[in-house]
Amino acid sequence: MKHVIIGNGIAGVTASEAIRMLNGTADITMIGDEIFPPYSRPMISHVLDGSQPHDKLPIRSEHFYDDLKITPLLGQRARGIDVDNRQVELADGTRVDFDRLLIAAGADPRPTQAEGLDLKNIFYLRTQDHVKQQTTALAGARRAVVLGGGLVGFKAAYGLLKRGLSVTMLITSGYPLSMQVDATAGRMILNELVCHGLKVEVGVSVRAFEGNGTVRVAVTDTGTRLPCEIVIIGKGVLPARDFIPKDKIDADLGVLVDDHLQTSVPGIYAAGDVAESVDIARDCRWVNALWPEAAGQGRVAGLNMAGRPVAYPGSLSRNVMRVFGLDVLTVGNADPIEDAGYRVVRSSGADRHFYRRLVLKEDRLVGAVMINGIEQGGVLRALIENRTPIRLPPETLIAPGFNFGQLLY
Repeated sequence: MKHVIIGNGIAGVTASEAIRMLNGTADITMIGDEIFPPYSRPMISHVLDGSQPHDKLPIRSEHFYDDLKITPLLGQRARGIDVDNRQVELADGTRVDFDRLLIAAGADPRPTQAEGLDLKNIFYLRTQDHVKQQTTALAGARRAVVLGGGLVGFKAAYGLLKRGLSVTMLITSGYPLSMQVDATAGRMILNELVCHGLKVEVGVSVRAFEGNGTVRVAVTDTGTRLPCEIVIIGKGVLPARDFIPKDKIDADLGVLVDDHLQTSVPGIYAAGDVAESVDIARDCRWVNALWPEAAGQGRVAGLNMAGRPVAYPGSLSRNVMRVFGLDVLTVGNADPIEDAGYRVVRSSGADRHFYRRLVLKEDRLVGAVMINGIEQGGVLRALIENRTPIRLPPETLIAPGFNFGQLLY
């Protein structure tokens, strides 16, 4: 049995380990466009801020491929999938045969439309190579511009601020983390960023970059010119599916999978940031590009590829982060479309650095935002994942001292 895995990130790694656990002799080939050993992508922001060295990124030993008897084909990207002939085509024209295939190619940075993107010292924050280039560019840099107010944008801005640079964040939306939190929580986070020395401009995009070979100025759509020596683009990611034949394998934003993570083609699976599975809270297809989801999906896909039927329960968005003096937790469908059958209850303590917003549909909790007092976040996640009916009046749940644990029994 020939197993081929496109991608050597966490989804591909856990899939290969699951296959090898069940089958000690199966042929496993792993294709990856990076030559660095499997590493922790979330850790690269810690390398940028200086809290961790670059050599702490790997999550497996340098002998990983040998130990699992994997044939690595690294340093080039998959260019296509020949579904009829069961082959993966690589960038150099090589064709790799497969019996079962896992698409775990991850995601690529969302592109930005601006002039001057070819100037030096304009980066994304997605790979270990990106952060290596960024730390090199820090020498002599005093001012930075960060595009995007999501998780990546915040981590980039925090890292550069910690390195001693003057940092300006440009956010197209009206407040930071607009894909994770509501306006009240967003304003709390915005105030916290400004209070700790970040310059934040909302409702602003970049029109162009200027410089003599190396970036020196970012020009906004309002005409403001921001001097800078480093730019980091952190405007989210898109599933890496440019090599997937859309007439053969069903795809929308991501590659569509069933509850065994199999695509529309038998024997071809998808996992991680490229896969579009059912979202537990939204009860519809969704791409949740999260490290723990990718790890879990990779394992389930690998077990199914090796012949052990295992159902995937669905994905769930969640994030926990510290924004200077604020602990921020989001889980599930925390900011749904208005008038879509949801009920929202919220606390009124935003001015006291405490905020709680709960989203319910019928008698189930489907989303939450918490600012400080987040210790029971794991219970909220369990309530959503288990689809536990909420029998108490929702208004009682937003009190600072409420014990959510009693709802599990």
